[in-house]
Amino acid sequence: MQIKAKLAGVAQYPWKFRPSVHIGPGRVTAGVSEIVDISPLDNFDRNMRGQLATFVGGQSPWAAMAAWQDWIYHLGVSPGRQVALWQQAAASFMKLATNAFHDPQNWAFKPPPTDNRFRSPAWGRPPFSLLAQAHLALEEQWRFATTDVRGLSEYHRRRVEFIGRLLLNAIAPINGVITNPEVLDAAAATGGRNFLDGAQLFWSDLARLLRGGRLTGLDEFVVGKTMAMTPGHVVFRNDLMEVIQYTPTTEKVHAEPILIVPAWIMKYYILDLTPETSLVRYLVGQGFTVFIISWRNPGAEARKISFDEYRQRGVETALNVVARIVPDHKIQAVGYCIGGSTLAISAAVRDRDGRNGLASLSLLAAQTDFAEAGDLLLFIDESQLSLLEDMMMVQGYLDARQMSGAFYALRTNEMLWSQIVERYLIGKPKPLGPLDAWLADCTRMPAQMHSEYLRKLFLDNQFALGRYEAGGQAVAVKNTTTPVFALGAERDYIAPWRSVYQIELYGSADTTFVLTGGGHNAGVVSPPGKPGAYFRMRSTKHGATYLEPDEWFANVSRQDGSWWPCWAEWLKQHSSAEMVTPPPPGGAF
Repeated sequence: MQIKAKLAGVAQYPWKFRPSVHIGPGRVTAGVSEIVDISPLDNFDRNMRGQLATFVGGQSPWAAMAAWQDWIYHLGVSPGRQVALWQQAAASFMKLATNAFHDPQNWAFKPPPTDNRFRSPAWGRPPFSLLAQAHLALEEQWRFATTDVRGLSEYHRRRVEFIGRLLLNAIAPINGVITNPEVLDAAAATGGRNFLDGAQLFWSDLARLLRGGRLTGLDEFVVGKTMAMTPGHVVFRNDLMEVIQYTPTTEKVHAEPILIVPAWIMKYYILDLTPETSLVRYLVGQGFTVFIISWRNPGAEARKISFDEYRQRGVETALNVVARIVPDHKIQAVGYCIGGSTLAISAAVRDRDGRNGLASLSLLAAQTDFAEAGDLLLFIDESQLSLLEDMMMVQGYLDARQMSGAFYALRTNEMLWSQIVERYLIGKPKPLGPLDAWLADCTRMPAQMHSEYLRKLFLDNQFALGRYEAGGQAVAVKNTTTPVFALGAERDYIAPWRSVYQIELYGSADTTFVLTGGGHNAGVVSPPGKPGAYFRMRSTKHGATYLEPDEWFANVSRQDGSWWPCWAEWLKQHSSAEMVTPPPPGGAF
């Protein structure tokens, strides 16, 4: 049941999910979920909070304060735990001191395999080796301080540990001028010229970013000229997206076409970045007719577009366009990241309603269960989402630069501090490549759509739990019967592979799960011949005994090379045997 309160002076932003009890104008009966208009006073408050959100970068101060209060209180009433912390600190100090005098070459505290901060041989020289070890000991002490604090909620524990880790990353010796031997070596070799070069580059980058431009060194990367070069035609366009049909390169093609649904957070051409790394070009070369969605970069005028409109007027419309151009054949649907999550909902709705039209469903680094969505969940609670919604109400959208702060926070060492040191302190930045250009080509997201996405999927996990409403009734991952190919990546911090894997638990389809090396982008963009590439792969029939993720990992052997050829073979197995003449480009739109 929906009740819409008619108020004088209604705000221009009517969408707002409210609790089931509302006191004041527009009062409703307890237990009824409703959508109410925002009163003028509510609108005033939200505008004020929206301005605050812009000032604090969209991060709720209270969300952090609540976590710190929880940790401080429960640690404060645990004197035994405090004693253990002092004992740990004393033991670490003695370990460092003993090692410094007796075995300085064998570090007492070593970085994990994924930590590249102190890999340079220069860090093996004293006193820098001691500085690095002392910092690693401090990070270990912090992990100990935020572990096993009785009474502390796990969510607050993770948030406190995460914030503390951010602060420790900022003060790491690698980020200092006199504490980083590589910076000092560069200064000695150039007579201090590295600082002048770094300062010039810093001011150049800053001026470009303030003008809305890109970092120095990215100008040579141009879409259609040096990136996204696979030939194709736009065959459909509406206010949300375009559909691109790629030109075939083989005389005959598989009868079933492929539609790729990328994420709308970033641009589609991550899957067609360069000829050597293009997944699109690879599929076309394997004899597939390939279509892809290119999402529009919306402005404030799109503030009221909902998440389900992206599914219906985006994914569903694109599927219908492909079906019109290639009639009488089912579609091999492929989704990446959020695009894959939305595609999975569409596939489940089609399976639920008995109108599938899909030959297969491939989900690349795409979650359908968000219960274990990794550290991104640390940015999503009621306080955080409310502040973010207020900021989007003022702007009409979430700007990509505001959103990217969360992703940078998850990997500050690799994406922030190391870049600052290389570009502005050492003065010899690594050459920027097409991936850097793609990362800088961000998109915005409509306010209502992004709010619903975060609440319905991330916060409430409605699709996995069967509470997501589509087409007038609930739909769940359980409705999915289309054969599934799901890909996770070992170092994916956006869609953790254990979360992606859960489609084996919740779905009702035969599922092939592949775990590749790399992260959210590098794990997907893994062409044949890529150095160091590897993957694990296992197919499971619906109804087979479920293996929990770590047990699956232990029982599936590792294979060297790219996962692309195995996927292409899987797609061919779910295609008809006939090869046909390539369809002509779609008509006018």
